[in-house]
Amino acid sequence: MVVLQRSNDSAVNTYPKDLKVFVFVLFFAFGGITSLNDVLIPKLKALFTLSYRDVMLVQSAFFAAYFIVSIPAAALVRRIGYMRAAVVGLLTMTAGCLLFEPASAHGMFGLFLVALFVLASGITTVQVVANPLISRLGSASTASSRLTFAQAFNSLGTTIFPYVGSILILGSFAAADSAALRTDETHIVVLTYRGLAAALVILAAVVWLRRNALDEKPAEHASIFRSFDLLARPRFRFGALCIFLYVGAEVAIGSVIVSYLMQDNVLGIGAEQAGKHVPFYWGMAMLGRFLGAYVLRLMRPGKVLAAAAGSAILLLLLSAASAGPVAAWSLLAIGLFNSIMFPTIFTLASEGLGKRTAEGSGIICVAIVGGAVVPILTGRVADLSSLRWALLVPAACYSVIVLFGWFTRRPLEASLPAAEPMGAS
Repeated sequence: MVVLQRSNDSAVNTYPKDLKVFVFVLFFAFGGITSLNDVLIPKLKALFTLSYRDVMLVQSAFFAAYFIVSIPAAALVRRIGYMRAAVVGLLTMTAGCLLFEPASAHGMFGLFLVALFVLASGITTVQVVANPLISRLGSASTASSRLTFAQAFNSLGTTIFPYVGSILILGSFAAADSAALRTDETHIVVLTYRGLAAALVILAAVVWLRRNALDEKPAEHASIFRSFDLLARPRFRFGALCIFLYVGAEVAIGSVIVSYLMQDNVLGIGAEQAGKHVPFYWGMAMLGRFLGAYVLRLMRPGKVLAAAAGSAILLLLLSAASAGPVAAWSLLAIGLFNSIMFPTIFTLASEGLGKRTAEGSGIICVAIVGGAVVPILTGRVADLSSLRWALLVPAACYSVIVLFGWFTRRPLEASLPAAEPMGAS
């Protein structure tokens, strides 16, 4: 087995200078592809005549991969190293993109879910690689700021991809009453993901050429499932729960934006135009991450996190209680406050893990399964009442994150015993 060896901040200069660029590209790629689900959902809902709860299976299939694949992905990183594991992840993403072709040919919603699961399995592997790498490319004291900056490139992808996807995927928007028509309507989806597959193969080749860029040394053998003993640490356990809730809330909001804006009492616009508003949600997250990278250098991350989550709750309540542009833009503005949540929760939860940071990343990526659960609950509430009432589900998620921010407002006690590396006696 191999792991990246680095025990203190003085080693940061041993990384290749282009490593940050490599990590930023990974964040851009998996962020952009994930955000395409937001425009894929209304397309599939219309084609297969699905309820809100049923179409949210798109997110469930996608984010279930984090629950199933994260720990094996962490084991893969330990066995073959960061760069080679990134190649495996990128090629798995490619396979997922290509599986959209048989899904379209057979006109079966279930096959689309299989393709999304495989695609997300690759993204999970890439994310297990990227998060600990970027968090350790510098001083531990600025890890929140650095990961927030990297997440800004993730948001750049989530801003660009939905806009282009709205034009390509939602340009033709109609219910299909036959298998043949469904195949025709999903052909443009196939072309979109086929293009992504080609780009991912090129990126995998570039990473493969740099596979020996890191000094990765053998590590002791140990069961990867021992990573779960990190959940005995209250701070880490609370942080993992908040990752579950944050991702669930963010994905749930992104998933309903198109349908929400199409309502007559909100903007009353068509699907393509509503889809073109999705980038505002993710674009505000990108702006917030660039600003947040600076703010987090000046203020305690826990306090910033609590303020951001509280602001998201107020915007959700405002959107649910209003109509027209106010309802629309208050919902889209939540992206600004989502911006710093994932990287800040990640670094606060991982604080003090030392050499076990990569293991912590695997556990936290398991918690991303919140994106499979919370949207289903949100869709169920929407079916039973309305999309406005459904906004209370993500609001409840953010309320727990406020508590975590307050819980971590002070630095971790210096006297807390350092986490031992996996396999240590």
